[in-house]
Amino acid sequence: MENVKALLRQAALAYYTGKPFMSDEEFDRLAELHNFEEVGTTDGRYSHIYRLYSLQKIFDNELEQKNPFQTYKKPVIVSPKLDGAAVALTYLGGNLHRVLTRGDGKKGLDVTHLVKHLVPNKITTGLSKSLLQITGEIVAPKSIKNARNYASGALNLKDVEEFQTRQLHFIAYHAEPFLHDTFTNSMAVLKNSLGFSTVLDSDWNEYPQDGIVFRVDSHKDFINFGYTSHHPRGSYALKVRQEGKITTLVDVIWNVGKSGVVAPVAILKPVEIDDARVSRATLHNMAHIEALGLEIGCKVEVIRSGEIIPVSYTHLTLPTKA
Repeated sequence: MENVKALLRQAALAYYTGKPFMSDEEFDRLAELHNFEEVGTTDGRYSHIYRLYSLQKIFDNELEQKNPFQTYKKPVIVSPKLDGAAVALTYLGGNLHRVLTRGDGKKGLDVTHLVKHLVPNKITTGLSKSLLQITGEIVAPKSIKNARNYASGALNLKDVEEFQTRQLHFIAYHAEPFLHDTFTNSMAVLKNSLGFSTVLDSDWNEYPQDGIVFRVDSHKDFINFGYTSHHPRGSYALKVRQEGKITTLVDVIWNVGKSGVVAPVAILKPVEIDDARVSRATLHNMAHIEALGLEIGCKVEVIRSGEIIPVSYTHLTLPTKA
């Protein structure tokens, strides 16, 4: 039996990589006879069929220098960058097979038992016999405090009934293999044929957003732009440099990082920024502090830009802490 299961694992991997050596009928028959079910890695994570890349982030004051589409003359599509929890849906034979959290982009946690209550469990089109991965964002109305945490936290719930009571919506923004020759037409297929909400259906202002996404419309050109190790070159997220909030430096402590480097950390009088309660911020190194002349009790301005970063200070001398 173990030899058969090993064969089925190889067949499943070959199928997902586009090189099947066994028909669907043969696979299904063997899997049923030998009670075969796919298993995840030892940490409970499963591999995404297609990798989930992050987006390159460009701030509004950097756009003139960093815009990758300055010389590109074909259509570029603009859509909202929704701020929730990214998940990938896998459909096999038209049926919802698995839903994974984004994780590290390569592997994610299985949340099928929860998300199946938000999305179509079966798609009935000419594509129903193929493998399809649909990626999108689970979002909650921004009228809910800490809406992003509310949405992402829902994926950790053990109680399915509690998950179903939450105000959540799945909005698709990607599908692989591509459903048409352009991004616009692919989103139209998702909406009109498969029954999904997509990022092109609305401005979605009722949900939290953290930027605007620019993407070349042509899928062929998108592929030709290529990828870095982290993101596609055929799209980027435009973000506005947020104004800071003023608070007080209460203390400075020393933190040992993973690399063993000791770095100073600012302890701040708590302040709320974008629904996040901020009470700590990195100070990078001693030279950075000395150059700014920090002292306990001074006013500091903090901004949230992916992480909490102090950007300006007044009066400083460092407290003697070791």
